[in-house]
Amino acid sequence: MRTRITNAYIAGLKKKDVAYEVYDSTLSGFMVRVQPTGRKTFYVRYRLKNGKQTRKNLGRDGVCTPAQAREQAQKTLRAVAEGVDPTGINSNGETQTLLTFLDQTYLRHMQSTYRSGQSQVERIKTGFEPLLDRPLAKISPFDVDKTRIARSRKGISNATLNRDLSALKAALQRAVDWGVLDANPLSAVKRRKEDRSLTPRYLEDDEKERLFAALAAREERIRTERDSANRWRRDRGYKEFPDLREYEYADHLLPMVTVSLNTGLRRGELFSLNWADVDLKRKRITVRGHKAKSGTTRHLPLNSDVYQCLQNWRQQDIGNGLVFPGKDGGPFDNVNKSWRGILKDALIEGFRWHDMRHDFASRLVMAGVDLGSVRELLGHSDFKLTLRYAHLAPEHKAEAVERLVQKTVIKNHDNVDLRELTHQ
Repeated sequence: MRTRITNAYIAGLKKKDVAYEVYDSTLSGFMVRVQPTGRKTFYVRYRLKNGKQTRKNLGRDGVCTPAQAREQAQKTLRAVAEGVDPTGINSNGETQTLLTFLDQTYLRHMQSTYRSGQSQVERIKTGFEPLLDRPLAKISPFDVDKTRIARSRKGISNATLNRDLSALKAALQRAVDWGVLDANPLSAVKRRKEDRSLTPRYLEDDEKERLFAALAAREERIRTERDSANRWRRDRGYKEFPDLREYEYADHLLPMVTVSLNTGLRRGELFSLNWADVDLKRKRITVRGHKAKSGTTRHLPLNSDVYQCLQNWRQQDIGNGLVFPGKDGGPFDNVNKSWRGILKDALIEGFRWHDMRHDFASRLVMAGVDLGSVRELLGHSDFKLTLRYAHLAPEHKAEAVERLVQKTVIKNHDNVDLRELTHQ
């Protein structure tokens, strides 16, 4: 029997000597089963990709409404369409643990949906390793807090712990959306307090001078090594390598640093930057939404330093694809070795590659650029991230407070000025 399952229809169902089922006429698989006792329970039937046919209990009438049961049925069927078994049973017939859910279901979804999907799954595995063998439905706030306390004692920062928690909560919420879990057990777990007023690391003027002096020295070392190699090959009649003294740059590092310091590009945005997104005529770079952390496309103007840098780099015949291709032609994975060497040569400590982005934002604020413009240039989705640079413009705060000042004259009984006070 098929009909649309509604409140009115459920109320009119009568008990019989034997249990019977009524299927919904608009949502395939959605049904209500009426027991001889009169109890009415909602179910959804589905078939997995391996051919296995099963059903999931959605709750009984009185505990949930037909509309709520219908919504859960729709979630369940969407999960099945994505290859998930909403009963929480994996392909081997075993209850899903956090690890099996991550590996067999969640990873595929994250890789196909988010640019950083795989790294988010790895974050969960690293941050909550003691919980990986725990059945998905058995993970509790107590388990999470116990894990966080243990990691905190090892020196892990609250910022890292909060990012790990957000990644795990998102995974469990996806399990709820797919019908694998009835509710997110961590929905009430709160983030730890973070000190967001920490001063972003940026380069002092003398540090910046030392940085570029070290980069120039590195360029000369590379050219000298190439000169030596070509002399050796020339003496033996071998074909010589291109003469690096004919080019503006010996390799990628100096232009990479120049672009980073003058645009605030994230490392991943820089590594994946294509010449198609560099408009030298209009002097701007376009960061495509699918490459940006915020998912939003933004346009960055090029100042004279970065414009000239990219003009010279473009003339070095490095192809039409990536602006900074690796040795195999693909994007760089990292430049850690050469970057650490430069920092050592420049006697600069506590400065990461990402801090060039902080340097870009800090110098904008110190130059009087408003925070709204800084936010747009950085591509921040949350204004709170931009506010960390606000304290770098103290003269603006002083000017604002100064506006409250008024001069008040206090007189004695003979109307003679006694003193002039300044009230703030």
